[in-house]
Amino acid sequence: MEFDRVITERYSVRKFNGEQLKQSDIDEIIKAGHKAPTGCNYQPQRILVLNSQESIEKLRKCTRSHFNAPTAMLVCHNKDESWVRPYDKALSSPVDAVIVATHMMLKAYDIGVGCCWVMHFNPTAMTETFNIPENVIPVALLVMGYPAKDSAPIELHSKFRSLDEVVYYDSF
Repeated sequence: MEFDRVITERYSVRKFNGEQLKQSDIDEIIKAGHKAPTGCNYQPQRILVLNSQESIEKLRKCTRSHFNAPTAMLVCHNKDESWVRPYDKALSSPVDAVIVATHMMLKAYDIGVGCCWVMHFNPTAMTETFNIPENVIPVALLVMGYPAKDSAPIELHSKFRSLDEVVYYDSF
């Protein structure tokens, strides 16, 4: 699919047909995340694939925003493997994880897999439920599956602020 078409047509799918994702589709999505740029290429991302009925049931206890998706991927960052900005000690790893999640989300759409980026989850519950080490921090939950025939973007999907509200040249 052409890139402009992917970024224009992709939307957050919140209704799935219930069919389990093919392993080949999961692999393609993971590979897209693996190719994402990270600070100094340290690759601090950690991706937890939740694809069994048992893990999806556990996930449902950590968020109400699961949309009955048959698969989910929790994108995390290992704070101990992050590039650190020397001026203020800011970690690149949370941003790196977001870039990875974005690559995965766009690839999902490209291959016909519906995906919704979920921030409404309890990170403590995720950490405890899935035995995530304390140095690995959950950042984004991607719930995914094949879209239902009547899946559609929410009304706000196509509403954008004008560019002059969000873009500045030379100074604010």
